[in-house]
Amino acid sequence: MIDFIDVSVKHLNSRGIDNVSFNIEKGQFVYLMGPTGAGKSTIINCILNSIKPNSGQIIVNNMDLSNLNESDLAFFRRDIGMIFQDFKLMNDRTIFENISLPLQIIGINKDIIISKVKNVLTKVGLSQRANSFPGELSGGEQQKACVARALIKNPKLIIADEPTGNLDPSSSDDIIDLLENESNKGTTIVMATHNYPLIENRIKHFIELNNGRVIS
Repeated sequence: MIDFIDVSVKHLNSRGIDNVSFNIEKGQFVYLMGPTGAGKSTIINCILNSIKPNSGQIIVNNMDLSNLNESDLAFFRRDIGMIFQDFKLMNDRTIFENISLPLQIIGINKDIIISKVKNVLTKVGLSQRANSFPGELSGGEQQKACVARALIKNPKLIIADEPTGNLDPSSSDDIIDLLENESNKGTTIVMATHNYPLIENRIKHFIELNNGRVIS
């Protein structure tokens, strides 16, 4: 599903990654671990093809990212769901509207959108919050809405960038439970975190980074 082969990225004012290699198989839930500045965000941006490596090869879902043009990139990203630490919800739109936006962008029929959004809201336990605005929700509820937004396209890959960083332990567990459930259905999950105590009893696969290098 994801292959990094001797990948290096150099940043002007911060550490990137140095000669990183790893493989993530389809359906795996992999924790990308390490302290702030270890290289987690750089790897995530490489997977999204937001930044290009200085050297090495990256293959995601059988696509060599070095060969993607703009049209290919848009198609490639349709198969990826993103979950952010700071939610990135549109505060002037309801939760229903936020979650439906990815489907509206690609021109899905309105009736299909309504059905899909209702289903995914039920899945994450937010059916009663469909018409609420983000500011009316708790942090845990907002992150559940972000999970729903990531799931709405039935992605092959979900990337979660410190999704529990602003949440209490109970809400954090809820988010990881939702992601584990999707992984069990065959979706590949890559979750960046520096909070080892939160995940120590859940870890099956992990990539540990320090100073831009894979250390385990």
